[in-house]
Amino acid sequence: MFDQYNPLEDKMFQVMDQEGQIVQPQEVLALSDDEIFEAYKFMLYARTADLMSVSYQRQGRLFTLPPNLGQEAIAAAAGKQIGVQDWLVPAFREMGAWLLKGARLSDIFMYWGGYEEGSRFSEAPRFLPSTVPIASQLQHGAGIAYAMKLKKDPGIVFAFVGDGGTSQGDFHEALNFAAVWKAPLITIVQNNQFAISVPVAKQTASKNLAVKALAYGIPGIKVDGNDYLAVYSVVSKAKQYVAQGLGPVLIEALTYRRGAHTTSDDPSLYRSDDEEKLWELKDPLRRLRLYLSGKGLWQESLDHELEEEYRKTIEQEFAIYESQAPYPLENVFQYHYQDMPENLKRQLKEQQRFIKWQEVNQ
Repeated sequence: MFDQYNPLEDKMFQVMDQEGQIVQPQEVLALSDDEIFEAYKFMLYARTADLMSVSYQRQGRLFTLPPNLGQEAIAAAAGKQIGVQDWLVPAFREMGAWLLKGARLSDIFMYWGGYEEGSRFSEAPRFLPSTVPIASQLQHGAGIAYAMKLKKDPGIVFAFVGDGGTSQGDFHEALNFAAVWKAPLITIVQNNQFAISVPVAKQTASKNLAVKALAYGIPGIKVDGNDYLAVYSVVSKAKQYVAQGLGPVLIEALTYRRGAHTTSDDPSLYRSDDEEKLWELKDPLRRLRLYLSGKGLWQESLDHELEEEYRKTIEQEFAIYESQAPYPLENVFQYHYQDMPENLKRQLKEQQRFIKWQEVNQ
């Protein structure tokens, strides 16, 4: 597959077109229609949770968060193949993979609600916290992968990054070291076209992002990130390659961020309605829905029924988050260092004095 879809030729691997028609039937054999239907339902659940999260944020019940709208296929297809023995090294727009790894939705709400405990994911082993400093997680991923190789640990590290992250030095350093070490690392670039407001064309002169793998002597492949079946197939092939001890793989999953970069962003300032409508037709859920409809496995009322069921579950998870005790002020300061330095102790005391002053003068 990696030779056939050489990124130098800018070929993109695809199994299903945007109308839900299969263009490479041999690639569907690994998944039954029942499994594809379950994947659709999970993606719908993740989308419902994401849309409700944005709504909660707009109500002032969560802090700033990054919507996942339009990118569900990548997280779902990769997440389905991340085992208990594997490490998940996330960026911040892979909710589906987080859930499939074992995170509870209430944990995710706690994270975006500012609680340190939201990074624990106690039911999700081998899962690093979300990383906001762009691409810095990739060096951790490469290091973990190298440690696994030294210990003869059979797991694989799955690291995610956005297209903007490929313009960071951390991205290149991580790929370089992982390649030299032949570490078991799969790096998945979610190319959603924009690093906040900066389009890919203003970040790199390369014809694609997968081609960057060739400089480090590792396989790279560009896949249609809105095609669940294609992403599933590519990740499966990458796992087989890495498991043989051949070294890392770079996957560029071409997608589109249909929502804002974060809830503090306004995408209408840097892209057009026509562009958004064009990508709406390529939406990953729409495509799977069309496929399932052609098989007689989906009808129009199904989404409404499922969404009603999912909303109740999501509201229960959100209630768990909102039932937590108020966030302790000390936690803002005490998790930066093993021992709190004097400047942070000073800031903590100043903040405590300010809060007392507010209470007296209200």
